[in-house]
Amino acid sequence: MRIIVLVKPVPDPEKYNELRIDPETKRLVREGVQTVINPTDKNALEAALVLRDGRIAAGEDSSVTVLSMAPEFSRDKLVECLAMGADDAYMLSDVAFGGADTYATSYVLAEGVKKIAAEKGENFDLILAGNESADGATAHVPVQLAEWLGITHISRVCSLEAEGETLRAVKRSEDVLLTFEGEGQAVFAVTRDINKPRFISAMGIVKARKKPLSIWTNEELGLDESAIGLEGSPTQPGRLITPELGRAGRPLLADEDATAEDAAKAIRALLGKEGF
Repeated sequence: MRIIVLVKPVPDPEKYNELRIDPETKRLVREGVQTVINPTDKNALEAALVLRDGRIAAGEDSSVTVLSMAPEFSRDKLVECLAMGADDAYMLSDVAFGGADTYATSYVLAEGVKKIAAEKGENFDLILAGNESADGATAHVPVQLAEWLGITHISRVCSLEAEGETLRAVKRSEDVLLTFEGEGQAVFAVTRDINKPRFISAMGIVKARKKPLSIWTNEELGLDESAIGLEGSPTQPGRLITPELGRAGRPLLADEDATAEDAAKAIRALLGKEGF
């Protein structure tokens, strides 16, 4: 079984206060901001590793390939995926890809999938991805990727098993669980409750140094620049407005020796004047 896992480096949630938008390009400035692997993408990678290891244990050939479209400074996140257990990784990185919405992003990823298959001389069986990214949360990319490739796709997958050539996926939909079974190529977008990603071991870090990691620019993909990046994105940024968040303030008590009880009385009196 040949499995491809889509991975996206996203800004560390604890560093969101460092994020800013370039007023000229209207793009999120990612340089200099610490990133992490998108949480649900780690769940997708864990699911892929479990499927691969099960096939290998049964005496079958199987592999897990990681694919990401990201700035080259996020290369360490792909190395982290290799340390977690992936067999090889491909990064699609070019300034021409910058500013892409989900439509243009999924197109570049689809072309990356096709090129990987051509390079390896064999097609993939399954593509796994997180159901949504922590920074965009649109849940568009896995579905759009499947449409570009013309294959089956299922979102919100919370359980995934393989029995022979048959894949069984359980999808969470509103208040019910839907079970799908079938064969053939597919894209599954998984949720965080599908599993608990494994920790990276010291041996995994050592092995990652020897695993293949390829970085492709648009020179390798050869895509029309009008179909990628900001130019190829139907979704365009509008006018940026910075809201005024300042509020007027005044001291409640002039006495520096006022106690907490005095402050509480002053607050109650002020609220009373406002009708509360």
